[in-house]
Amino acid sequence: MPIHPANTSSAEAARPRRSHDDAPDTTALFTRLAALPDGPERDALRAELTTVWLPMAHRIAGRFRDRGENVEDLRQVAALGLVKAIDRFDPGRGAFESYAVPTITGEVKRHFRDRTWALRVPRRVQELRKRVRVARRDLTDRPGGQAPSVAGIAGHTGLTEAEVTAGLEALDSYTTLSLDAQPAGEGSTLTDSLGAPDPAYSVVVDREAARRSLGRLPERDRDILYMRFFEDLSQSRIAARLGISQMHVSRLLHHICARVRDEVQDPRADGPLKR
Repeated sequence: MPIHPANTSSAEAARPRRSHDDAPDTTALFTRLAALPDGPERDALRAELTTVWLPMAHRIAGRFRDRGENVEDLRQVAALGLVKAIDRFDPGRGAFESYAVPTITGEVKRHFRDRTWALRVPRRVQELRKRVRVARRDLTDRPGGQAPSVAGIAGHTGLTEAEVTAGLEALDSYTTLSLDAQPAGEGSTLTDSLGAPDPAYSVVVDREAARRSLGRLPERDRDILYMRFFEDLSQSRIAARLGISQMHVSRLLHHICARVRDEVQDPRADGPLKR
């Protein structure tokens, strides 16, 4: 007998509605699962529930496909969230989908928060990044919208400008570039932009190491060193100034430098330098 249209509408209204095609009616299975003790039968039923609800977990993972993470990895994370939802669900508290969706979504979001950052940043900064990213998108999508300023984002979100700046910096912490990468429009790599150690550093270290010993030299010895290494006088000119031979100046320089070097290498030495 043909079904009258009015009867068809009544029948459709009487059937429970599900929000998605991948949300099967498993109420009886969950009721049975809750009554089973641990064992092979419960494990088999749990596996069956995981299989029938897996398309929903994959759908949730697909919402995050454009965030730079491999889709298969996201599906694995969502499946883990699904298993957790099945294990924790109480069938007496409503529909499974209402419990599973936020559980799976939270698991995927935790994956992004904890595993996909190239640089580890505090959770507070991660939250700032999220708020700044959303605000920048909203402001840019407005009619005639342009790239918003820090002040504009701060006014839109209620954050301080310092917090907005931290959020913007965190946007660049999500991924990293290889030092062999070439920035757009440049022929050099990031390695080429790195500085090199300043050779003057070793001079500073040596000078500071010798300062104490030099300060304890007799005055004439300090004068000889000053004339030779700061005024850049030859040994002959130093000898003329002091009224001694050039050979004597050579021996004095050798002796003074050796004494300073020995004391720097052995900091336990104390007292005035002796010849």
